Amino acid sequence: MVRIVDNIKVWGEPLENAVSQAVTCSQYGDVLGVALMADHHKGYSQPIGGVVAYRNMISPSGVGYDIACGNKAVRTNLMWDDIRDQIALIMDDINATISFGVGRNNPNPVEHELFDDASWKLFDSIEPGLQHKLKTLARNQLGTVGSGNHFVDIFVEEATGKVWIANHFGSRGFGHKVASGFLNLAAGRAFSGKAPGESMDQPPTLFDLKSEMGDMYWDGMTLAGRYAYVGRDYVIEQVLGILGASAEYSVHNHHNFAWKEQHMGEDVVVVRKGATPLAPGQLGFVGGSMGDISVIVEGIHSEENTESFRSTVHGAGRTMSRTQAAGKMNYKLRTRMGGEISEEQMQAAIRAYGVELRGAGTDESPFVYKKLQDVLNAHAHTLKINHILRPVGVAMAGGNEFDPYKD
Repeated sequence: MVRIVDNIKVWGEPLENAVSQAVTCSQYGDVLGVALMADHHKGYSQPIGGVVAYRNMISPSGVGYDIACGNKAVRTNLMWDDIRDQIALIMDDINATISFGVGRNNPNPVEHELFDDASWKLFDSIEPGLQHKLKTLARNQLGTVGSGNHFVDIFVEEATGKVWIANHFGSRGFGHKVASGFLNLAAGRAFSGKAPGESMDQPPTLFDLKSEMGDMYWDGMTLAGRYAYVGRDYVIEQVLGILGASAEYSVHNHHNFAWKEQHMGEDVVVVRKGATPLAPGQLGFVGGSMGDISVIVEGIHSEENTESFRSTVHGAGRTMSRTQAAGKMNYKLRTRMGGEISEEQMQAAIRAYGVELRGAGTDESPFVYKKLQDVLNAHAHTLKINHILRPVGVAMAGGNEFDPYKD
């Protein structure tokens, strides 16, 4: 069900602070239209769950710091009965094998043909030695997951008994450096310079797509996107190896990115921040909380799908901030104080739902998210649900991990 609020197409219950950001986005640059998905909430410059279609422009603040954050989901050849009794050991293995957390390096650096790509030369044209610096960071972090709401999960599809696995993360430190670097250049600072703290409500940063800066950002973003795909592929292969399984079917896409598409008869750049591309027939994975279902969805032909710029939610959407849930973090003492959700509450809820949990803080507990089905219901005229997945194993970074850029 779509409604129009301040000229913005909104699915779900409108959140005033996110709608206000969407209105600001609509007022800068040459904008065809703006839409908010049902999981929308306030973000940096462009709301999360926000979709903006620009004519010949690209917004690095809209794509955001976690360029190409997204999901890969795979149906394995295993049945739940094959692994049910070993789920605790499997999750121990995943937690020990895969690096979770900010700035983590892969203890076994991965060689990949992506690092030989000519696109990396772009960075040396910006700053001497920048290619080597960024490539080293990217190579060291390939195959690590990060923190915040980034995860590696095992699911069971109860309708079939099949085991699925999925992950959620983006382009890691490399993507963050690309984003902050181009935002620095846009403000007249050096690419690797220190950026001041920016306001969440500042207007979008925009480049003309045909300008040198726009062209360079597009190439840098595209490379970060390819890097994120390689990382998610690698982590899925790691988990398949732990399970001794093979993949039968996979769904893989970004939800923080910009795409060149056609809408309403025009060629536009669609910037999706926390929104899943979902053209008719296109598949997407949408994750719920660790105590809720996740789904594989497919776009359908409909007027609402067209109005959403062929987009949908990327998750359930938060109902509570991280600080509200877990309390204020004292990074010297590595503890949080004053949160509304206790560790005991979270663990009891997870046990009741039958999830084997590794890592995660109360700021990621089921209590801080909307119910995924409610959010999907708001998009009932834009998609169909092909597979309903229940989490049985969840691995994330620990709750006291320092990360200033959590989604």
